[in-house]
Amino acid sequence: MTRSIELADVGMPPLDVPEELPAVAAGEFEERIAALLAAVEVDHVVVYGDREHAAGLVFLCNLDPCLEEVLLVLGRDRRTLLVGKEDVGYLPIVPIDLDVILCPTLSLMGIDRSGGPTVGQALRDARVAAGDRIGVVGWKTLAPGESSGSFTPIFAPAFVVDTLREIAGRPELVVDVTAALTSPRSGLRSFCSADQIAVFEWGASRCSAYVMEILRAARPGVTERETFVGVPWGGEPLSYHPVLASGPDVAVGLRSPSSRRFELGDAAIAGIGLWGGNCARGGLVAAADTELGPQSEGYLERLAVPYWRAMATWYESLELGAPGGDVFAKITGLLDGEAFASSLNPGHLIHYEEWLDSPIRAGSSDPIASGMVFQSDIIPTGIRPGWTANCEDTVAIADADLRAAVEARHPELWARIETRRAFMRGSLGIDVRDEILPLTPTPAYFPPFWLDLDRALVYA
Repeated sequence: MTRSIELADVGMPPLDVPEELPAVAAGEFEERIAALLAAVEVDHVVVYGDREHAAGLVFLCNLDPCLEEVLLVLGRDRRTLLVGKEDVGYLPIVPIDLDVILCPTLSLMGIDRSGGPTVGQALRDARVAAGDRIGVVGWKTLAPGESSGSFTPIFAPAFVVDTLREIAGRPELVVDVTAALTSPRSGLRSFCSADQIAVFEWGASRCSAYVMEILRAARPGVTERETFVGVPWGGEPLSYHPVLASGPDVAVGLRSPSSRRFELGDAAIAGIGLWGGNCARGGLVAAADTELGPQSEGYLERLAVPYWRAMATWYESLELGAPGGDVFAKITGLLDGEAFASSLNPGHLIHYEEWLDSPIRAGSSDPIASGMVFQSDIIPTGIRPGWTANCEDTVAIADADLRAAVEARHPELWARIETRRAFMRGSLGIDVRDEILPLTPTPAYFPPFWLDLDRALVYA
């Protein structure tokens, strides 16, 4: 039986944001490195990182490179960081013992890069030698058929990979082990501890609070940039540039705010991504009773309601052990016959980057598992010009043991999670399972009309 959906005055949930940033203990970083080395059959693992591709390094040693490239070389008896001149002073944030080699080649152009080892020399100093089997961690993996080269394709700079192949002596000794961190079935970063979930909730909750401040400020006559004035951003690291688009440009949904002024009836979308979290909303800059004319006729019934039904179904479909392909099929099947479809995977893993990987894909047998942190991500495509809908939030999946660990180690976080889950069940009518831990304060809260933010779609 299809449940009816209505626009109800439920009131925005509390935008509860923790003040103190939780920390991951040094011992957990040690465990991660040991687990990575145990998962791969190589003599050394070389982890590449830069400003855009920092997630692997942050996960393993808490270092997010500033301005330069960094290599983390993990051997069976030695662990070494290769850094440029800018990052030398940044190393106190690393909580574990590592050898450090200053490699001027990794410094910025124009800086004096003489007087130190080249990358090749530094790698040899880190005990990478001829005949060694070397695993490289880049920032994504390639599926069979995506590369036609003679050697293993590796998503890391050719300069680094070529140097490693030269040192090894045989190109086939340098292999890609990125999946050991990123695979949605077995990758270490796909399964978060209680402390890591707490770190990610710190960012995710802020994403939600900031987006709702943008929506409150979005009024006819106000520029897109002016809506950001009231956002209490505290310098938290972003996982993507802030997004705000309105009017005819709303289809360019990934652009940053401009000087364009909102007009009554505009379609608009806003999104903020911080480490471990994301929140986005899309709707119309109007009130529910605004007379907008033919261009918006049927918006609620033809887009907003079926979109939210798919989102609510997504939350109710998340279940420990459920194959990701089943979730994908359920959402895409639900949208069959609608005027729009989901343009990407309906849900994916999120981490220090906005998109890690996803078990939720066509035909996937990868299960929804404890420790996964998901971004709800149903993006409608094929909709008519001047319309949009979006309701992205962040949730973790946790079995009984992980839930008990979160409650014991982070009781204030646990109280927020219970409040959010109760809101989903009681105010929105979404029957989420106990293993669903909402990390944003506004999970599935979808006000399609931005001038009526207290009115959201719910199951009647």
